[in-house]
Amino acid sequence: MRSSPVDLLDLDSALTEEERGIRAVVRRLVDDRVRPHVADWYEAGQVPARELAREFGRLGLLGMHLSGYGCAGSTAVAYGLACLELEAGDSGVRSLVSVQGSLAMYAIWRYGSEEQKQQWLPAMATGETIGCFGLTEPDHGSDPASMATRARRDGDDWVLSGGKMWITNAPIADVAVIWARTDEGVRGFVVPMDTPGVAAREIGRKMSLRASVTGEISLDDVRLPAAARLPDATGLKAPLSCLTEARHGIVWGALGAARDCLETTLTYATTRTQFGRPLAGFQLTQAKLADLTVEWNKGYLLAMQLGRLAEAGKLRPEQVSVGKLNNVREALAIARQCRTILGANGVSGDYPVMRHANNLESVLTYEGTSEIHQLVIGQKLTGISAFT
Repeated sequence: MRSSPVDLLDLDSALTEEERGIRAVVRRLVDDRVRPHVADWYEAGQVPARELAREFGRLGLLGMHLSGYGCAGSTAVAYGLACLELEAGDSGVRSLVSVQGSLAMYAIWRYGSEEQKQQWLPAMATGETIGCFGLTEPDHGSDPASMATRARRDGDDWVLSGGKMWITNAPIADVAVIWARTDEGVRGFVVPMDTPGVAAREIGRKMSLRASVTGEISLDDVRLPAAARLPDATGLKAPLSCLTEARHGIVWGALGAARDCLETTLTYATTRTQFGRPLAGFQLTQAKLADLTVEWNKGYLLAMQLGRLAEAGKLRPEQVSVGKLNNVREALAIARQCRTILGANGVSGDYPVMRHANNLESVLTYEGTSEIHQLVIGQKLTGISAFT
C-alpha cells in the first residue's frame, strides 16, 4: 500500500510490518463498506450501526487493544492506526468503535468482576452486543463531579435514578456502563438496557456526527442486583481513566479526518483550473497546502510518541490531553482551510470536507473540551488547579 501524499516525513518507516498490515485491512474495510455510503448516511442522519459493529467485530476491531475475552490484544499504535483509518471514513464510524471498545468494554475489562467480564466482553468483541458509556448528563458535561444521577442501596440491591445525555450508541445499546453518585462516592454499574425503568431516546436534529447514533438515557428507580456494580471502580478517577483510554484513539482518529480532507483537496487543486492554470499552481494555494501538511505531520509524530509511551506503560493523562488538544484543534483547522480551497464545492456533500469539519466540531467538544485539556496541561505545568 502506497504512503499518503501528505506523508512528507516518511512516517510509515516508524511502523512495524504488522502495524502496516492492520492499517491496510482497516483501510480496505472503510473503502469498501463506509466510503460508498457515508454521505447518504450523514444526509439521512441514519447509519446501520449494528451491521457495522458486527463487521468490525469480525475483523477484531472492537476492544482490539484489550487482552483476553475474545479481544485481539493489539498494540496501542495499531489501535491508533485503526482509529485513523476509521475516521478517515467518518468520525461517527470511529466513535462507534471507540465507545464500544475504549469506554464500555474497557470499563468492564478494567474494573469489572470476572463474572461481568465473562458475561459481556466476548459478545461485545464480536459486535453482537452493543455497549454505551453513561457519564455526561444534561446539566453536567465538563464537570462530572457534579453529576446528579444517584444510586442508593435498598437491601442487597441498588436503585438508580437520573439521566445521561449525549450518549453514543445509547438508542441501540444492549448494555450501558452508568456512573452514579452513592453515599460512598462515585461508582460504576453495568446496566442491561432492557432493565425496567431504563429508557433511551435518540437525539435528532444534529448538525454533526449524523452518521452516529446518539441518545439520552433515563433511569427511573432502576433496580439492580449487587453484582451489577463494577467492584474495582471507586471514585471519579475510574470513569476519567476510561476517558483517557478513549482520548488516545481520538488523537489518532482526528488525523484520519484531516488526511481525508488534505488528500481530497490535493486532488481537487491539481485538477481544478482557474485563470488558465490549476489551483495548485497558485502561490497562495501552495502556501495553504504546505502549512496544513506540516501540521498534519507534526500531529502524527505526536500520536506516535503517545502510542509508544502507552505500549511502554508510561502514558500519563496530561500527555493524552496534549494530543487531544493539539490534534483535534489542528484537524479542524485543516478541514476549514481545505474547504476554502474547494470553494463552493467545499460545502457540497459530494466532497467529504464539510462533513469532516462538522464532525470535528463535536470531536473538539466531547471527551474533554479544548478548555478542559488546556487546564489539565496548565495544572501540570503550574501545580495549581484552575478547575475550582
